[in-house]
Amino acid sequence: MAPSFLKDLRRRSKASFRTEKSTDSSNLSNGTVPTSKSSSTLGSAVGSQTPPDPMLASYSDFQSQKSPLPSIRPQASASPSPNPGRRNGSVSGMAGLGSPNVHSALPVSPYAPRIHSISDGAWVNQKVLLVHGTVGDAEAQAVEGNISLSRLDDDFPAINWPVTESHFKALVYLTPGMNKLRFDFSSPKLANSNSTNPIHSTFITVHMMPMANSPPLQLVILLGKDSPATFDSTPARIEQEGNGLDVAIKKFRMAAYLWQAFTAEQMFRNKMGRRCFRFEEEWQTGTANYRDREEGTMRNEAKIHVIRSNRTVAEIRSIDRAQQNPSAKMSGDLFKIAGEAVEEYFKPSPGQHQYVSVLILDAHWDKGANLVTGHAALGGTHGRGIHMGIFGSHALHSYPTSLEEVVPAFTDCTRTDTNYVANDANQSGSSWEAANIGIGAHLHETGHLFGCPHQENGIMLRDYVTFNRTFTSREPFSVRTNEKGGLVLPKDECGWHRLDCLRFRNHPCFRIVSDPKMCADRSIHAWPVDSGNVLVTANSGVAYIEIFTEGDDLCHQWIEYGDGNGRGPIQRQVVLTELDLRGRLPDDRRSRKIKLAVKSIGGESTEIEDFGLLASKASMLKLKNGQVAFRGAKLGRSQTQGSESQEIIFDSVLKQTKLLTQIKFYHGFALDGIEFIYEDTSTQLIGKRGGKEGGSDFYLDTRRGECILGFYVRSGFWIDGIQLLTSAGRKSEIYGNAHGGSGHTLIPPRGYSVAGISGSCGQWMDGLSLIITR
Repeated sequence: MAPSFLKDLRRRSKASFRTEKSTDSSNLSNGTVPTSKSSSTLGSAVGSQTPPDPMLASYSDFQSQKSPLPSIRPQASASPSPNPGRRNGSVSGMAGLGSPNVHSALPVSPYAPRIHSISDGAWVNQKVLLVHGTVGDAEAQAVEGNISLSRLDDDFPAINWPVTESHFKALVYLTPGMNKLRFDFSSPKLANSNSTNPIHSTFITVHMMPMANSPPLQLVILLGKDSPATFDSTPARIEQEGNGLDVAIKKFRMAAYLWQAFTAEQMFRNKMGRRCFRFEEEWQTGTANYRDREEGTMRNEAKIHVIRSNRTVAEIRSIDRAQQNPSAKMSGDLFKIAGEAVEEYFKPSPGQHQYVSVLILDAHWDKGANLVTGHAALGGTHGRGIHMGIFGSHALHSYPTSLEEVVPAFTDCTRTDTNYVANDANQSGSSWEAANIGIGAHLHETGHLFGCPHQENGIMLRDYVTFNRTFTSREPFSVRTNEKGGLVLPKDECGWHRLDCLRFRNHPCFRIVSDPKMCADRSIHAWPVDSGNVLVTANSGVAYIEIFTEGDDLCHQWIEYGDGNGRGPIQRQVVLTELDLRGRLPDDRRSRKIKLAVKSIGGESTEIEDFGLLASKASMLKLKNGQVAFRGAKLGRSQTQGSESQEIIFDSVLKQTKLLTQIKFYHGFALDGIEFIYEDTSTQLIGKRGGKEGGSDFYLDTRRGECILGFYVRSGFWIDGIQLLTSAGRKSEIYGNAHGGSGHTLIPPRGYSVAGISGSCGQWMDGLSLIITR
């Protein structure tokens, strides 16, 4: 008697013994999608009436050389294309051998693309997604060819991406909701590669949810008031694609999409989710692919704001304003010009922040002067609430305008013709290297507008000279290094430094829906306490601490803390010791002075210029009543003209019979002084009596035992404003400039109370810290 599994096998064989013709006719007569066996399986080829293809032998050869590859089954369910007239990604016209049946239980072809960077069913937030993966087994039998990436609904045309030594990278244009994607591998050396029914296919679904509850990164093209709105380019390129404003908009938009895809992938690799900045969008003709332009397809695309400055092109291109001119008299003036134009255009309201990346279109290569005029690579803040990075358009000619042009742009070895365009920093000797400098260095300045300083490696150093590696699997010959290119793997790419990613993790532009609700109090502060310890407190939580030693321009050591969202619990109070911090440093730096930059999850920061001094006895003082008190970390720089140190200990702390009843604040556009008034009419003043005549009074409810709990301080270089916080939960108004500097909530750690105030005053108060005691 035959074993039961043989009967089962025989039963299955009978069920599958059908010809291609009968399968097709039965399905088409019912008007349904053909459901023949998937062409990405070996079984479908063997069970058909077609003679076996000689190239199928390569499958068995491949499998005999290595252990069986992981079987990747198509996960997304195929549905008929809403427009059967189009071929790209359409399943409805693919009956017979090679027709992909995503419900098939059989293993896929060993040459079906394997996606390593994202899983089926994943959720993302950005419009353009970067993916990478492999085809076959590079160690056993590396293959060359192309990946055709398409959507099953044909909402976006198929785009080809090269496969180099079995490795590939691709960009996916996503629309809100479900995106069913198909990856087809083709190679002249493999079976059915050039047929209309390719058999080496993989299907995945990616869900895209656009972010609408975070501030956008605004993209701006800045023009002189008399600008012709053209950019530098070679005659051949001008003839081919033009160099007008419409082309500049397409190129800048595509560069911004590359920034977005790059940053989201870097955040994911750093285990912080696929978070990224978003762009303001507008409904317009799509520019990300050729077909949209030809057919006039409308899409939500990143909005490029075109702003005309009140300065002329001649003023913008003045050699005295060129950053590359070492003897320029106004080298930083372009940032001011751009800032004024941006501020006038967006008109931010008090307390509102705008994040703006500016492309100066009137940048121009001056061959005679051997420099680029109208260009500056700068990033930072302008005025109140404008966070801005600026860059010139001198490399714009090399940028892609659509996804189809990304790989050609980053592999174009056309030598830079300095008769027409610049070889920036002598690192743009070919077109693809110019694209690296232009797109990558502009992203560097965009990093500055998000608050990133220079780092020891990554985009915020100069690693953007290899920006192309993120989007291509093969690097061409480099004029910069005079080296032949080759295979490029993810480990060879440039990236954001870990500290940049930590900074982005807590930036408002990078928030995603799974993040906990943002704490209203975003400040962070340091308090010296007993035994040489320093307590760091933050209501939103401590995010990370950067450790610098004397002479360091860049951070090399840091401490990370949990964020309450998959990376450990939030730490709202952290104890620091000098011994622990020095133990984290290299041997040759352990004896140097330590400086800390402490960051909160809320995005604020505080600096401790000399940790050893703060933790030492210098921060300690003994009160007249025998108690020990500590001076907290100081706010403000104490650098205004005539600045002098001041300090008071409240009489009510030293004498139990003293009762503090009233606080008077002297202020104008900044804080001038604070006067503490007691029940017996005696007073204590820190700072000076200035600003508003008579000052502003706040009365404590002494019948309820109300006392000072702490202060909310607005400060930067000096003390802009202050607000009193009481033990009864009351708050005063903010006296002084309510929007100046950054906010800091000064409430002593648990077990301590306010005993006095230490600070400094010159033209107004320019330094302040609380004195605390148990």
